[in-house]
Amino acid sequence: MRIGIVSDTHDDLAAVEAAVALFDREGVDAVVHCGDFVAPFSVAPFDVDGDDPDAGFDFHAVRGNNDGEWAVQSTVEAFGTYHGEAGTLSFGDGDAERAGDGDPVDVAVTHGTSGVVVDALVDCGDYDYVFHGHTHAHGVEERDGTVRVNPGGLPIPVDGADDVFRVAVLDVGADADGATGADAVTHHALDV
Repeated sequence: MRIGIVSDTHDDLAAVEAAVALFDREGVDAVVHCGDFVAPFSVAPFDVDGDDPDAGFDFHAVRGNNDGEWAVQSTVEAFGTYHGEAGTLSFGDGDAERAGDGDPVDVAVTHGTSGVVVDALVDCGDYDYVFHGHTHAHGVEERDGTVRVNPGGLPIPVDGADDVFRVAVLDVGADADGATGADAVTHHALDV
């Protein structure tokens, strides 16, 4: 199973469309957006399956600190799952054919506005992966069996932020080709 991870798209339709195109090329089964869409129009391109339940990918999202329009929630819920401030997901549970070999992968998702919350989710040991954004700086870190993944985001003029838009793909089960933990995460720089 392949999981696309994206964050901090901030109404940039070119970035959203580039991410969706990459996730389509990579054949992801699910996409997780870690927040900061900003407005509902920038949610719509993630609805790639239309009326065909076998096309596209499952979609999950959490609220970011810049998601001021409450219609973001209803727009996501029209085709995906909106988890509010944070959510927990299990990939592969009950879907062994899609997930491949191995146990389900448990994931916590939050925007990442609070580093204390992100660290607590990583350090609690309940999750295989913790996805977050907010900093616009991609990264992956493994601590005591839990992997923190920040896919990055649009470039912003802040020290430490990425200079290009990035997303990540997590390969689990058969798609991981034996890679586990941080080694199962690949970051992609997108030209937008």
